[in-house]
Amino acid sequence: GLVIDGRTLNVVFQGGLEKTFLALTQHCRSVLCCRCTPLQKSMVVKLVRRELKVMTLSIGDGANDVSMIQAADVGIGISGQEGMQAMMASDFAISRFKHLKKLLLVHGHWCYARLAKMVIYFFYKNVSYVNLLFWYQFFCGFSGATMIDYWQMIFFNLLFTSMPPILFGILNRDVSAETLLGLPELYKNGQ
Repeated sequence: GLVIDGRTLNVVFQGGLEKTFLALTQHCRSVLCCRCTPLQKSMVVKLVRRELKVMTLSIGDGANDVSMIQAADVGIGISGQEGMQAMMASDFAISRFKHLKKLLLVHGHWCYARLAKMVIYFFYKNVSYVNLLFWYQFFCGFSGATMIDYWQMIFFNLLFTSMPPILFGILNRDVSAETLLGLPELYKNGQ
């Protein structure tokens, strides 16, 4: 592991040692930045995003973590004794740190699987609709006549854009929560 404090981070960022710092951190299983300013925290997150080109996750529980949470791709705020600022600035909010495992492994897996399937669903829904209009133009000789009444088009989109995602979001759970918590490597299968 690597433990680095705020003064050392100043030397890294002001001395142009960012690439050396990243090379060192890649050989560590964990990196802990302590006694850092909010700006330094966000600079570390931005450095990792920019140089390593990976998705970042920031977790914080106070007002000093807001800039770090906002700099990351995904921010998680924990309700703490320092106030609610981190929760207000985050994408997801949890009450205790112990809920992070379930949020990432269970709900993250389910959300990833649902979004992947819904993207395909919306693609084919729109392809079928446009295909219908395309072939109708051959039938009417490209006159520009409308095949579908305005209200029918509204109800088509309302029905096929709202109901399937709602039902799919409620009912689709490809793997149970207990299995996902017991086998964390299942999270990688969707990727």
